[in-house]
Amino acid sequence: MARLLKKMNASISDYIDRKFHGTQEEFDELLRTSSTVYVGNLTFYTTEEQIYEVFSKCGDIKRVIMGLHAERKTPCGFCFVVYYTREDTEDCVKYINGTTLDDHAIRVDFDWGFQEGRQFGRGVTGAQVRTDWSTGVYDQLRAQKAAQGGGRGFGRRGGYNDRRSGGGRPRDESYPSPPPGPPPAKRARRNDYVAEAEGARAGSEAEREPRERNPRFRDDDSDKED
Repeated sequence: MARLLKKMNASISDYIDRKFHGTQEEFDELLRTSSTVYVGNLTFYTTEEQIYEVFSKCGDIKRVIMGLHAERKTPCGFCFVVYYTREDTEDCVKYINGTTLDDHAIRVDFDWGFQEGRQFGRGVTGAQVRTDWSTGVYDQLRAQKAAQGGGRGFGRRGGYNDRRSGGGRPRDESYPSPPPGPPPAKRARRNDYVAEAEGARAGSEAEREPRERNPRFRDDDSDKED
């Protein structure tokens, strides 16, 4: 029973935005109704055109916002994709999350809504925080503060830009409702993509099924199971 209650109360996303000033209930409600997704773990060379090509298979796209290095204004490994409808947003998270783009397994998650300024990296160097961690930037800062006799911790540009490390993107006062949905013609594209994804998954699961065992070894196997 406790597990059932925990599942019923579970958040729609593991993402925590440390800059969101509302309540957890308000944040979860935005995640449940938003038509925006966050895309992480992109290569620095993935283009906006590639994002449109892949993500439009789940529905018509209103806007793509590429994540940029705050200082250099160059791509830094993430983006936001805004759909016209919630249905397409849910299909996107369901079918594209975990797929491969430019040899990277990309992460797609529900987002509470893009606001100006969130396209920039929040690490101390202007990149994503996860990039600064992986390149040892924060270790160097800690060492410098320790050598100077400074206190624990250090300043950041605005918090985390890594979903699983906790979010750190500015919050706007409101999130506008999405415009009326696009023409029904897009459904054919989405359904084709869904069928293709489900077929690929079914094939993959079939390959993982164990081959029929040799009857000569069945007795030995049953003994091991006992």
